[in-house]
Amino acid sequence: MALPDAIADGGPDARRGGLLDDVGDWGPVRTSVGSFRLTPVRLGSDLPLLSRWMNDPAVSAFWELAGPPSVTAGHVRAQLGGDGRGMPCLGTLNGEPMSYWEIYRADLDPLARHCSVLPHDMGIHLLIGPARDRGRHLGGVLIRAVADLILDRRPDCMRVLAEPDLRNVPSIAAFLSAGFRFSAEVELPDKRAALMVRDRSLRHQL
Repeated sequence: MALPDAIADGGPDARRGGLLDDVGDWGPVRTSVGSFRLTPVRLGSDLPLLSRWMNDPAVSAFWELAGPPSVTAGHVRAQLGGDGRGMPCLGTLNGEPMSYWEIYRADLDPLARHCSVLPHDMGIHLLIGPARDRGRHLGGVLIRAVADLILDRRPDCMRVLAEPDLRNVPSIAAFLSAGFRFSAEVELPDKRAALMVRDRSLRHQL
C-alpha cells in the first residue's frame, strides 16, 4: 500500500502515534563547535544530499548504501513508514547540514535479539557527510550532544547504545570521547560490532 505523501516525505504526520516524541523539537543545542540541531529527514528535498553522502567511499564502506538514489530512498523510507520506533534525521551545524543520524528504540530493534538491552534503551547511528568535516574531532562532540538530548528528553531511558563496526576505529574512538564505554563485541547479521554504552548514571563523570 502506498504511504500518504506526508509520511513518505517525512512530514509532520510521519510520527503521529509513534514510539518516539518529535525529535525535531529537541534542539537546537549549543556545543563547543557551534549550534547543532536534529531535523527529521524530508525525503523529497533531502534525498540528493543523502545519496551523495552514501556514495562517498568512506561512508559506503560501512553503510553499504552506495548506488542510485533509490537505494538510499528505500533505506530511509522504511523508517519513515515504520511504527515510530526510529527516526532518520539530518544534523545541522551552524545551519549547515553535515551529518545523518538514526535515533531509535534499541529495546524494540532487532539489536535486542543479539545482546542484552534494557527497557527504554535508545540507540543511535550516524555518519559525517562532508569529507571536510571528518578528522576534526566533531564526531565526539556531536555524539555527546545527541546522547545528552536523548537523556534529557526521554527520562525513562537509562542508557544510550551504539554498535559501530569493529573495523571503524575512528567511530569507536568518537564514541569513547563522547562518554560511551565499550561493553562487548556483538555478532550482528551484517557485521561484528562494538557495543558502546552511555549510562545515565555516569553522564556527568565521563
